[in-house]
Amino acid sequence: MSTLTITDNRTEPSEHAVGKSTLTITDNRTGKTYDVPVDNGTIRAMDLRQIKTGPDDFGLMTYDPAFMNTAACRSAVTFIDGDKGILRYRGYPIEQLAEKSNFLETAYLLLRGELPSRDQLDTWTYNITHHRFVHENVKKFMDGFRYDAHPMGVIISTIAALSTFYTEANQIKNAAIRQRQIFRLIAKTPTLAAFAYRHSVGLPYAYPDDDLSYCGNFLSMLFKATESKYVPNPVLERALDVLFILHADHEQNCSANAMRAVGSSEVDPYSAMAAAAAALYGPLHGGANEQVLRMLREIGDKKRIPDYIKRVKAKEVLLMGFGHRVYKNYDPRAKIIKQIADQVFEATGKNPLIDMALELERIALQDDYFVSHKLYPNVDFYSGIIYEAMGFPVTMFPVLFAIGRTPGWLAQWEEMLLDNEQKIARPRQVYTGSDKRDYAPIDKR
Repeated sequence: MSTLTITDNRTEPSEHAVGKSTLTITDNRTGKTYDVPVDNGTIRAMDLRQIKTGPDDFGLMTYDPAFMNTAACRSAVTFIDGDKGILRYRGYPIEQLAEKSNFLETAYLLLRGELPSRDQLDTWTYNITHHRFVHENVKKFMDGFRYDAHPMGVIISTIAALSTFYTEANQIKNAAIRQRQIFRLIAKTPTLAAFAYRHSVGLPYAYPDDDLSYCGNFLSMLFKATESKYVPNPVLERALDVLFILHADHEQNCSANAMRAVGSSEVDPYSAMAAAAAALYGPLHGGANEQVLRMLREIGDKKRIPDYIKRVKAKEVLLMGFGHRVYKNYDPRAKIIKQIADQVFEATGKNPLIDMALELERIALQDDYFVSHKLYPNVDFYSGIIYEAMGFPVTMFPVLFAIGRTPGWLAQWEEMLLDNEQKIARPRQVYTGSDKRDYAPIDKR
């Protein structure tokens, strides 16, 4: 195997580059030395292209499956320190936003970069509230799905279909037109979600109620029956608001990366967001909290938890809802959800799975195996239990995630569009196939 010798001149100054914010790279294949600048803890992959063995050499590339250590963009939206369990939107700690803000104010923060004034928030809320209705043909489109269609599949398809209703949306470089699509997507996604739910259970669609809050209206469209005016339970209304805040953005996760990658082709935001929602649909992303419920039901009883823990350590089964690609500490969102659980259960009745979840967490966090592997509860560990207590079927869990994540996706999308360094996404590959071969006739193969 060929190697490079790398000297970090920030910590080990060399005669070649004393005190510089650079790496000195010696290519042991050729003996040549290169200086590569370090900026914000990163080097540019294109700076490695100069490292060649000869004029016919393409140049050095990095190989990083799943982007484990590659920054594909600069972003000012969300900050995460996984080792310390820190999550901030535009600099504001998630704990403060969950306690003091509401979802629409947090959405404004993510998209505009600053918390709004009272007048700004009122105007923002008005514009979203009055974009909740969808064209009647959208209902007909949704009626075309089978009664047992998964609500997330319905949502993905219908979001994409909205691009055919708002043909101006492809004018993505027009700021005013972009803003209208942002209002529409934040406003209409709960409407589509509620329609998808009611279609799945055979109920007539309930129209938006502009007198209700964002979350209150969503609960009304979901659960309104024969009453002329639905009055949401304020505890559940607030709990849903907090859950949406916690899910609003999470840096360059799979679905945000999909939003950026598809959006980089300069397609309309409905098509890009459908791609993001499709990424969220997967069990390793937005479907993870459903897997937690399946695990808890499989365990079945608190007495069986120690045995399940042994099976996890023997790698026979997975401990769902523990561990995270980024967090190597307690997920701050999980702490907040755990705090609001008691309030929800007072209003709905206690979900029997919560006692088992608490006991599982207690035993796991006293076990050196999980502590040494930095496996702590993540946001999915408790969210599904609360959603189920609120009356949502498990098929709606990723749909709820998509509603909360909508402003984050849009913030990432718009930031990408306004970033002059961004081009259409097209990663390189390491080719491992055959060398040139000549075509052979079928009777000679």
